[in-house]
Amino acid sequence: MNAIITCLNERRSVPSRQLAEPAPDDATLLRMLALASRVPDHGRRVPWRFLRIAGAARAALGEALVARALERDPQASAAVLEKDRNRFASPLVIAVVARLRADAKIPESERFSAASCVCFALLQAAQGYGFGAQWLTGWPAYDETVLRMLGLAGDERIAGFIHLGTAQAEP
Repeated sequence: MNAIITCLNERRSVPSRQLAEPAPDDATLLRMLALASRVPDHGRRVPWRFLRIAGAARAALGEALVARALERDPQASAAVLEKDRNRFASPLVIAVVARLRADAKIPESERFSAASCVCFALLQAAQGYGFGAQWLTGWPAYDETVLRMLGLAGDERIAGFIHLGTAQAEP
């Protein structure tokens, strides 16, 4: 088999709770994002952007999610709140944001699909560079308050949260 087929055949997600430091450094991350951006893009609209969630921002976002979860459900269990608190605890999380502004030629579904392809390509790039990765969404990807908290515009949506780090177990 050639290397591309081997890579596709061996691709596996690493659960985010099994990711530890180190995450990709800035130079490697930029190369990974450039590779991930080489996806089919009908009309060359580049209908995505990246949001890096790293360092102390991960814990701050976790605490904000706990507060939002309690707004949504004041009776939320301690286990649910702890899950939300640690939702972004991976060493590095890249939010792939689908930009869905009005477009007379390219349907919104195709633009969102292009952003979704970026998520998958980023998983492959991470594996190619020796990192573990997992594509997640969950309720924060669909909650308008969280989307505003992340700075998304009204015509933007989360295609995926890509968790990156070094695998601590074989997937």
